[in-house]
Amino acid sequence: MSIFPTKVLLATDGSEDAELALSTAVDLANSTNSELHVMTASPGMPDPAYAAHEASLRYETYEEAQEAITGEARKILEEQVRKIEEAGGTIKKTYLKIGESKDQAIVHLADEIGAGLIVMGSRGLGGFRRALMGSVSDSVVRHAHCPVMIVRH
Repeated sequence: MSIFPTKVLLATDGSEDAELALSTAVDLANSTNSELHVMTASPGMPDPAYAAHEASLRYETYEEAQEAITGEARKILEEQVRKIEEAGGTIKKTYLKIGESKDQAIVHLADEIGAGLIVMGSRGLGGFRRALMGSVSDSVVRHAHCPVMIVRH
């Protein structure tokens, strides 16, 4: 029996910290012979302030704004897959989760696939901003039923 996880879930949003998490997850999965699962999540609904301002400038309808958000999430996932393959990683399966908050989507998917480890980046929000807004990584650490590795610069 191995102490290493058999399934690693990389939760990525394409940010700078997520890039570092990507290389860490690939190295970890390769060195422990674990399956690498990759996900990107999006709430699927534009922020009301965004919808009222930005979406009204670019999209005719709310549905068009939702489609654009889904398309952007899909593009991020495809780009991350390309980078993983370039780094010598092998992906077992990819997931695009739309419709629930990012932290909930990560925790639910980890439970669903039986992940032994979640790897993700952190934007490194300061204490005051984090107290007001919270963070995806903080929430995942608090609610995940498996270990979580937060990678930061």
